[in-house]
Amino acid sequence: MSADLFSLEGRVAIVTGASSGLGARFARVLHGAGAAVVVAARRRERLEELAADLGEGRSLALAVDVRDEAAVAALVAAALERFGRLDVMVNNAGISDPTPAEDEPTSLFREVVEVNLAAAFTGCREAARVMLPQGSGSIVNVASVLGLIGTWKIPNAGYAASKGGVVNLTRDLASQWAARGVRVNAVAPGWFESEMTAELFESGEGWQRHLQRTVPAGRAGREGELDGALLFLAGDASTYVTGQTLVVDGGWSAV
Repeated sequence: MSADLFSLEGRVAIVTGASSGLGARFARVLHGAGAAVVVAARRRERLEELAADLGEGRSLALAVDVRDEAAVAALVAAALERFGRLDVMVNNAGISDPTPAEDEPTSLFREVVEVNLAAAFTGCREAARVMLPQGSGSIVNVASVLGLIGTWKIPNAGYAASKGGVVNLTRDLASQWAARGVRVNAVAPGWFESEMTAELFESGEGWQRHLQRTVPAGRAGREGELDGALLFLAGDASTYVTGQTLVVDGGWSAV
């Protein structure tokens, strides 16, 4: 098997939600595989630090609120202006606010769905408007195992609904665009430490024991254990894969 299947040399990628956690890691992984990377999020200072680490020649940092359709369209336009093309779109931006459903205001539910699902659709659409005419491109949506199954221990209806929506959005867009050269897939992480999950991971030994009991692998995911999934879906290793959600969770959703 050729290593070129995982190379992104000469390609251009956008990563939203790139100011911290998984998004920042995704940007580094794509850049390390050879891509020029446009990093987007609301926190400009963190983005600029990331872009500086990556190097000015193959990176661009833009402060973007993904809820703003015009800002997302401008993000794609900026990638084209700077690098001349767009090959990979990673819709990673997301929020979570665990709340028992009986106490969850509809306004909070709506906000989570707007950021996690509606904004992902906007990112897909704007990327496709560039990719479809060129006849190629890979869109990777970041879903979650909580979009596939429920868990009463962390009540999070808005998040679960939004991520379940991302899974089926991925299927629908894949079916619409496959014949025109654009692939749409999703990655569904299990328990990985990030800014969003920091409170859980900092809660002490009880959480670690819970992971040991409920995750067949006996632990949370480690930094780097999503890298291969991302590169597989982004590049030529998956040219006949579309509409799929690749679960990376240590077996948690299998039991």
